Amino acid sequence: MMRIGHGYDVHRLTEGRRLVLGGVEIPYEKGLLGHSDADVLTHAVMDALLGAAALGDLGKLFPDTSAEYKNIDSMLLLDRVCALLKERNFTIGNIDATVIVQAPKLAPYISGMRDCLARHCGISVEQVSVKATTEEHLGFTGSGEGIAAHAVCLIETRN
Repeated sequence: MMRIGHGYDVHRLTEGRRLVLGGVEIPYEKGLLGHSDADVLTHAVMDALLGAAALGDLGKLFPDTSAEYKNIDSMLLLDRVCALLKERNFTIGNIDATVIVQAPKLAPYISGMRDCLARHCGISVEQVSVKATTEEHLGFTGSGEGIAAHAVCLIETRN
């Protein structure tokens, strides 16, 4: 059986934080504000995977009221999500994600994001697509106030 999931996340850009997307630290004067490392791309991917498996969302599994998750590396959370999928006999067919960001330009980092996400999901890099787009200076992402990400995935029941 195949199942499709969609994930979305958004975080505000702020000074004094690292910018981490897809597990890759990107040099920039601002980072994303959040309880964890605020990796908006990985959060969208996790929500897509959780949604496809009907396991709820990030807030349910990793509440932002828990000190356990304060400043946690989102790749550790992705490891836990993938372990849950495996326990329930699911495999990941593919992941397709889009980051919506005015700046910085992400092209030099996309390959590293794909590699990192694939490694933590236990799939090949060919099964992971990461794209970036701007909103032509429109909205909160276009004005540089934040970064958003969408992700879709296909999961299948293992035999």
